[in-house]
Amino acid sequence: MTEQPAVFKDVTLLITHYNRSSSLERLLIAFENINCRFGDIVVSDDCSSAEHLEQLKKLSKAHSFRLITTPVNGGLGNNINKGQDAVTTEYTLYIQEDFVPKPEFVEHFKDALDIMNEDKKWDLITFYSYSSYPYLKPFKKGFSEKVFHSNPLYANHMKFYLYGDHPHLRRSSFPAKFGKYPEGLNGDKTEMEMSLSFIKHKGKGLFYDDHYGLLDQINSEQEPSTASFRKERAKRGIPGISIARWFYLKIKFLKLNIRLLQK
Repeated sequence: MTEQPAVFKDVTLLITHYNRSSSLERLLIAFENINCRFGDIVVSDDCSSAEHLEQLKKLSKAHSFRLITTPVNGGLGNNINKGQDAVTTEYTLYIQEDFVPKPEFVEHFKDALDIMNEDKKWDLITFYSYSSYPYLKPFKKGFSEKVFHSNPLYANHMKFYLYGDHPHLRRSSFPAKFGKYPEGLNGDKTEMEMSLSFIKHKGKGLFYDDHYGLLDQINSEQEPSTASFRKERAKRGIPGISIARWFYLKIKFLKLNIRLLQK
């Protein structure tokens, strides 16, 4: 007997895409394979090449998603903004095209949705991260609350990533509370500016403790990642980099404290 699909009719799957149509297809098929369905699917493309754009049009018919395009490359902020503008459901599951959900995702996504329905104070629930958020308060069902400490004695610079662009569930009214994503900046700065806004406006977020347990991030040689964060991680084992990085992070910590005061 075929397992009945889990249908999340109040959720739009919002996928940002740029020149990785094979990865996008893999993501869509993976959700179908784990019987996870959404009320709507929006793919926001950031001016991919003609080859990928043609493939996107074929995929939109095969997998029933709405394709939002642009004539010029506008960067991460613009790509998320125009995608979010197209969302009409109460909730948005935001994800990039290079992720793949595991079978366990469905159960815990349902838990996350139940939590947000039960208590309107939660603005965002994160399902994946390269590392755990440094200051967590256990909540329930495998989730913990991200707690931002303004006191500089809490000196881990990662505390400023109270918001992150990794896969997460959020209310579709998110821009009304925290503003739209800044445009014209690189991806890292776009993410940080949104996180500072999230902190300033006292955003409340949860974090799935087993942050590698629900999704994989897969980048092939044919469709590699362009994220600078992963390139930076690769440098950390190089002799001489660790000391320079220590000073860099201390300076970054001070700058972020100043930026937050300026918000």
